Amino acid sequence: MANNTNNKAGKDKGKGGGGGTIAQNKRARHEYHLEERFEAGLVLEGWELKSIRAGRANITDAYAVVLHGELFLIGAQINPLIQASTHVVAVERRTRKLLLHKHEIDNLIGRIQRDGYTVVPTSLYWKGNKVKAEIHLAKGKQTHDKRDASKERDWAREKQRVMRRHNRDA
Repeated sequence: MANNTNNKAGKDKGKGGGGGTIAQNKRARHEYHLEERFEAGLVLEGWELKSIRAGRANITDAYAVVLHGELFLIGAQINPLIQASTHVVAVERRTRKLLLHKHEIDNLIGRIQRDGYTVVPTSLYWKGNKVKAEIHLAKGKQTHDKRDASKERDWAREKQRVMRRHNRDA
């Protein structure tokens, strides 16, 4: 009886729902003022999903553009697995379509054209069995803004050190 219970628990381990982060674009937070967040689906091919499951995705240099009323992800790199892509020609930096509602795309188009925003992907993650991209409406930071942000981070870190030292001595 106990053996049967252990097998059942062992089977359930691998079935946990997704939700894990696949790739992050940490540089985007440094380079841009991130404002409005959107969640978009991605149109992927079979070999790309297998490569993503193997952890071979990179969105550091990626950005999104609007073409003919649709949103596309450019510059995202998904390296093909040798085993998974023997019968297809795999292009690792191909343009991939982002799936959003029409009113969200219209909102993005208006903000990009009117206010000079850009659309930057900040992460790829699993939602159920689907790959989603977190994209942000963003404005580029000036050099002095980057320095200010760096100083604030350093000051917060130093403040934490002083507080820990003070609490330890007290």
